[in-house]
Amino acid sequence: MGETTTAATPLLNLVLGGVPVLAAAATVVWSLAGHRTTAHTRLARPSAACALLSLTTTVTLTTDSNSYWKLAEAALLLLLIAAVTRWSPVREVRIAVPLAALAVATWPLPLIDGGFLERTGAASFWLIPALTAAAVGAYPRRVDQRRRAAVSEARRAQRLQLSRDLHDFVAHDVSGIVVQAQAARFVAATDPGQAVLALERIEKAGLNALEAMDRTVRMLDSDQEASGAECLPPGVTQLAALVDDFTAAGSTEAHLHLPPETADALIHAREAGAAAYRIVVEALTNIRRHAPEALRAEVRFTATLAGVELQVTNDAPRASPDRRSTVLRRHGGLGLPALTEHAEALGGTLTAGPHEGGWRLTAILPCKPPSQRSRSDLHDQRTRPDPHPPGR
Repeated sequence: MGETTTAATPLLNLVLGGVPVLAAAATVVWSLAGHRTTAHTRLARPSAACALLSLTTTVTLTTDSNSYWKLAEAALLLLLIAAVTRWSPVREVRIAVPLAALAVATWPLPLIDGGFLERTGAASFWLIPALTAAAVGAYPRRVDQRRRAAVSEARRAQRLQLSRDLHDFVAHDVSGIVVQAQAARFVAATDPGQAVLALERIEKAGLNALEAMDRTVRMLDSDQEASGAECLPPGVTQLAALVDDFTAAGSTEAHLHLPPETADALIHAREAGAAAYRIVVEALTNIRRHAPEALRAEVRFTATLAGVELQVTNDAPRASPDRRSTVLRRHGGLGLPALTEHAEALGGTLTAGPHEGGWRLTAILPCKPPSQRSRSDLHDQRTRPDPHPPGR
């Protein structure tokens, strides 16, 4: 009877030693066969259970007869370490991965007949593949996190650009609509003809705002194969119409000073020309909203060694603001800080502040004058059709 018990003990140890291997194999098969969002993200707890089983058998049952089981078990645990590191939530990774790494590092210790140094060396040796498996799982996780962060940042930049476009272009037209509507209300009873003219200007400003919104939507619509000309923002060629519309829409008389050579430089420097248009739109919109009583505004372009200097100046407003100006001044915008960043990104500057009782905005936009461009560049630019012909 004693001999039967002695013979059964190694067999029992061998069978019990295979339990962690079967558990780890079942976990690996479940993760491969299950759905990614369920099996992969819920892999940490079964892996931790397998690691605890492995540690238990390492302490109690490891003999020379079941060392092959432990080797297979270590290989399966390495697969689980990589998978858990790749897919599981971080809070679960912090528990399951160290347990599995400890199980892999300590499985050969009961088989070593040596001192502390020998056992420490063996554990360190087997810890290397555990760390490697964790690195294999962590690398694609990090790449995926960086990709999601890049997508999130791109979406944020797109939303910010959309808000800036709406502020730069639509707010200008909407402010004109408000001014014209207020003017029509005051003159409707005494001069119906002027009210009709105001309504025509309101219609034109509304159509311009709709066009700006349509252009912004086309820029965001990735499925629509629009040509590059359709998506380009307005530029220098629209400045004259912009200033004329501003003068017609309110009581402030605006004047544009744009020498032909400076206009040519801005037309060919497309980014600088678009930035100049947006800066003028923002400056005129701020005059309309914050100084509607100003009598005169001046938009002046001057060629400099650094590029082109743009100044938008309005004189001091009249002393008695009326009710309409109060309505327009209630809320400010964030256009100037955004345009300042845009000008600096192009290598220029933008400043604004009080000037002789009024306000002055000054922007320096670097652009290469025509004499410094190559003949091929000039030929390409001149033969390319202008997507934005002059308004008037």
